Amino acid sequence: MPAASDKEAAARKQIDQETQARALDQTRIEQEKQTAERARQTALAAATQREAARQEQLRQDTARAEQTARSEAARVESERQELGRQAALRQEALRQERAKQDEKTQQAAAARQELERADTARHEASQKEAARQEQAKLAQLEAARQTQLETARQDTIKQEAARRDAAKQAATRQEAIAQEAARQDAAKQEAARQERTRQDAIAQATARQEASKQEAARQERARQDTVAQEAARQDAAKQEAARQERARQDLAQRERTEQEASRAERLRAIGKQLNAESAQRNAAADPTRSLLPTISGLRRGWLLGRADPNNDLVLYAEAMSRKIELNQTFDIVRDVVKQPHARPMVTVAVRADGSVEKVTFDVSSGVPAIDAAIRRVVASQAPYPAFTPAISRHYDVIEIRRTWAFDTAIRLQ
Repeated sequence: MPAASDKEAAARKQIDQETQARALDQTRIEQEKQTAERARQTALAAATQREAARQEQLRQDTARAEQTARSEAARVESERQELGRQAALRQEALRQERAKQDEKTQQAAAARQELERADTARHEASQKEAARQEQAKLAQLEAARQTQLETARQDTIKQEAARRDAAKQAATRQEAIAQEAARQDAAKQEAARQERTRQDAIAQATARQEASKQEAARQERARQDTVAQEAARQDAAKQEAARQERARQDLAQRERTEQEASRAERLRAIGKQLNAESAQRNAAADPTRSLLPTISGLRRGWLLGRADPNNDLVLYAEAMSRKIELNQTFDIVRDVVKQPHARPMVTVAVRADGSVEKVTFDVSSGVPAIDAAIRRVVASQAPYPAFTPAISRHYDVIEIRRTWAFDTAIRLQ
């Protein structure tokens, strides 16, 4: 008995080590996936930022060109308005000066009337000349403004023409590409036609050869019929020998099947003993927890993997796993599983009515928040299907062990 206990302890230790190694490997793979995804997202964001910066620079260049044209037109218009205002002021000053001169003229002596008329004539001529020069200056300014506006318009026209030329060149390139593709398609079709012609010729030659072969085969079959009759007699003897051999093999297979069933039963017994010892350790560590239900006399069944001679247990476990995997339970653990963790191995004990008796962590994730979230997931999907009559005849409680994995959903393995 001590030797058997040592072997069982060694077996349990080896299973634990293999489980931990698989959990560490899965954690490393998950971290590498996350690192690759972050690198891809960073590269994509950088490319997006570069394209946005290029578009923004192009928009700013266009806006600056339009603002420059508007500013220049506004400046020319402002200069023209200022010249008009100054001319109006000068005309008003001249008008006032004429009024003063008229008053002086009325008060002057008759002897100075002729001189005053001459002065008035000179003043009028001077005013007309000044007005003419002012109009000439305004005309020059207006011409300059029109020239600047025309220059801006010509620049806009040139830019539009350049854009159209670029579009036309792009269309020409696309047309050339389409023509080249059409030419290649035509060449491919011609090559396909020639290939079909060649294949037809080969097929005709093959048909002739096949006809020759069939004739030779017919003659060969006639020869083989005679041989077949003799072979049939020999086959009958061989089949009898084979039947006897199959009977011997069937007997050996039944013996192997019985041995496998016996081995599976021993493994289940070992699993039951391991679960009992684990429950006892948990009870010793936490006195508030209840003892294993086996002590209360409940009939218990264990499914420690995906295979079991009892197909009803396998089907029930698969239905329970699907309910957890397919019912949007990932939202419960979405945030906490982003932390580095090991793959937890969890045993869920289900009663005959589908209620959950307990949730036991054979291997913890190493993150208390993840373990707590797993318990909430299991509880959120209860009750599970009630036991079928075939299961209820043998068991009151089933303990199902699964390894939990998280990617875009919950996977029970």
